[in-house]
Amino acid sequence: MSKRDYYEVLGVARNAEEKEIKKAYKRLAMKYHPDRNPDDKDAEGKFKEVKEAYEVLTDAQKRAAYDQYGHAAFEQGGGAGGGFGGADFGDIFGDIFSDMFGGGGRGRQRVVRGDDLRYDLEITLEEAVKGTTKDIKINTLAECDSCHGSGAQEGSKVETCPTCHGAGRVRRQQGFFVTEQVCPTCHGSGKKIEKPCSKCHGDGRVHKAKSLSVKIPPGVDSGNQLRLSGEGAAGENGAPAGDLYVVIHVKDHQIFERDGNNLYCEVPISFTMAALGGEIEVPTLDGRVKLKIPAETQTGKLFRMRGKGVTSTRSHYAGDLICKVIIETPVKLNEEQKTLLKQLEESLEGAGTHRPKSSTFLDGVKKFFDDLTK
Repeated sequence: MSKRDYYEVLGVARNAEEKEIKKAYKRLAMKYHPDRNPDDKDAEGKFKEVKEAYEVLTDAQKRAAYDQYGHAAFEQGGGAGGGFGGADFGDIFGDIFSDMFGGGGRGRQRVVRGDDLRYDLEITLEEAVKGTTKDIKINTLAECDSCHGSGAQEGSKVETCPTCHGAGRVRRQQGFFVTEQVCPTCHGSGKKIEKPCSKCHGDGRVHKAKSLSVKIPPGVDSGNQLRLSGEGAAGENGAPAGDLYVVIHVKDHQIFERDGNNLYCEVPISFTMAALGGEIEVPTLDGRVKLKIPAETQTGKLFRMRGKGVTSTRSHYAGDLICKVIIETPVKLNEEQKTLLKQLEESLEGAGTHRPKSSTFLDGVKKFFDDLTK
């Protein structure tokens, strides 16, 4: 049976570069791989065809011969491998499985960066706004101070693992499938230690409590993260340590609520002050300031105090303090006070100009019911 054109098999142009050919081969090899298509003879045949085309077109001499003579170039004595002979299957798929399993190169010692760590830190609103410094303690994997991270007893030899040749992982071929796993001899370290360190038992790292001083910049908010480079867990085989991420949590405040760079608070005022106006002291994070209340102030009115909020860590722009006045109803009145209030109420009766909101509301209610009866 005549063979299909190798370029057609891989779906590439005749002038395709090797990178393009490899990309096409990976895609088709994964598609028709026997392990993905069990008991499918058609897929197995296409897999062999793809592999044969790949072996020829990625070999400069074979490709030149094929371009000149076609399949006839390999009919006498063969050079394309014919099926699963020829090139080693594991080598052909090495780059594919390295991508899938993250395998390192052969002959190089496995070096793994340390883990990143997280620490949740709770601070007050005042500390978040003005900045502070906090001392924290973390439990982490630190470099063993006895062997200095080598994992070997002093004077002991450290050699490259003979099984994985320092890679820390080994490949195994099972039929058509190639797997990669942690080396069973060195357990991924890539080295053979004559006498492991008695303190860290050959790992090069030990669990240790570590104290750190964390500088909190002004303006942080809940959810912000501070990265302390190199303060995470120690890496393996002398690799760099991971980072420590300090996650900020700001406690609720009894007076202020925060929204971005603005602060909000409620300020109670008396009925008399709301009606006649006056001046009161309101709190800020920098101390007390005076707030002028104009006459005839209604409950819920907002007063903005510029620059008395939180200064942004990025733009250095200061937010505002927004005070919401709440008119406080008098409680526990004596008879004389009640009489005076009733007299005031009676003096206001029928005078809509004294109660603009009530008048507007009552007019709206009357119109609503009038519309219902039409």
